[in-house]
Amino acid sequence: MSDSSDEQARAGQDTERPTEADSEDVEALRKQVEEKYDFDDFGPADMAEMTAEEWDVAFDEESWITGAELLDRVERDLRSRVATRDVFARVERNRNPPRVLAYSDEGYAIVYPDGSVEGEGTVLRDVKPTVALCSMDSYEVPESVPDNPLPEPDAVPEGGGELGNRMLQVIAGVQLLAGVAMLAGAVFALLDVFGLGGPGANIEFLVVGGLAFVGVSLVLFFTVANARLSDKFRAEEYRDRLRAVGLEDGERPEFVPELTPENDRADGEREDTDEVGA
Repeated sequence: MSDSSDEQARAGQDTERPTEADSEDVEALRKQVEEKYDFDDFGPADMAEMTAEEWDVAFDEESWITGAELLDRVERDLRSRVATRDVFARVERNRNPPRVLAYSDEGYAIVYPDGSVEGEGTVLRDVKPTVALCSMDSYEVPESVPDNPLPEPDAVPEGGGELGNRMLQVIAGVQLLAGVAMLAGAVFALLDVFGLGGPGANIEFLVVGGLAFVGVSLVLFFTVANARLSDKFRAEEYRDRLRAVGLEDGERPEFVPELTPENDRADGEREDTDEVGA
């Protein structure tokens, strides 16, 4: 009876022990994941596309970074992304309790030391992949980042690309002068002024060519005007969003929770709480 029990126990251990074939399958899947995803530019779309099996082989749970180091890395990475306009959010580091808070006029995200994230809106969507990447030791986080990556509303310029607009204006001006010159030549040829109305004069070509040059110049002038108007509207919209997140009055939006020990969340309290690797 005892020998039979020992054999069953050994058989159970053998079935639980990963075989060489299983290891080869895991390595093959890991290689496919590394070829499929660019982890230096890992974003929300990649995160949504990745399956549970791909996630398990891509991220080793035992090597994840957590605690204060994770919050430091998340804070620096988010500030860097805000500075480069990849993410729009105010980033705040809370010491008691230890949290990283990112919020905008359209949502917020709270990052906890264990790697879990809760929140709502577009900010939550942008923060999740950042936390996943910062949890990996192989991911390099920027060392030098600005403390205030968002500009003051009044410091936002009306728009960029002024050099390109001026070049288009110069080209449009040249096209307009050429068109006017060709139309004037057609008129002179029609009136036989300055001897331009001889047998070799092609009045139709001058008219069609002049109208074409004038038309192109008008299109270019309209493009420049539309670009400047669009830049102005975008700049004003950006200023409004900066004011909405409290850059002028210092107040957070009403939907952003206060980070205090008294109202700190309990584990599993919210449905929109996600943990890295879950």
